[in-house]
Amino acid sequence: MPGLVHVVDDDASFRTAIERRLKLAGYDVKTYASAQDLLDAAPDDEQPGCILLDVRIPGLSGPELQSRLIAAGSTLPIIFLTGHADTPTTVQAIKAGAEDFLTKPVSSELLLDAIARALARQDAARSQRGKLEAFRVHLATLTQRERQVFDLIVRGKINKQIAYELGTTERTVKAHRHQVMEKMRVHSLAELVSIAERLGMLDSNSG
Repeated sequence: MPGLVHVVDDDASFRTAIERRLKLAGYDVKTYASAQDLLDAAPDDEQPGCILLDVRIPGLSGPELQSRLIAAGSTLPIIFLTGHADTPTTVQAIKAGAEDFLTKPVSSELLLDAIARALARQDAARSQRGKLEAFRVHLATLTQRERQVFDLIVRGKINKQIAYELGTTERTVKAHRHQVMEKMRVHSLAELVSIAERLGMLDSNSG
């Protein structure tokens, strides 16, 4: 899977060696001598890529850079690669969302596997965000009454109950229900409920 690997390490010889290894594997590579250099470059997280990050760097440390990127909303996966691994740092980095934590020297196979996993997860996350955005667009096409029917459907109400709550007929509810299914591009109640859950709508609409 092609992608851009951002390598952040203060060791120039390591940056050169790892850049060579990654380019041979087909990746594009950008290297940075410090965490601040990467922040200044503001890497685009919309293209496939990840960050290969040392822990101990002069100035801003690897974990501190990780925190800054998370706060800035970056979705680039981070793989820590360090000669100074310790359990508390590893646990902290993984809990904060790091893709992996590898110790130098690392084999090409292990490193490339970690990068491939990171890019695959990034791609899956991007796909999910795209689906959620499509759901929001479809939801916005519903009329006010269709939205009311949608809210009641995903709360488990049957047509008779919906008709009573909205002061209309079951036949009208069926027509609205059909429109909701068409506009949301689903074929079953289960799909509709799944969309509501993923959009975080059920908690606010329950009760």
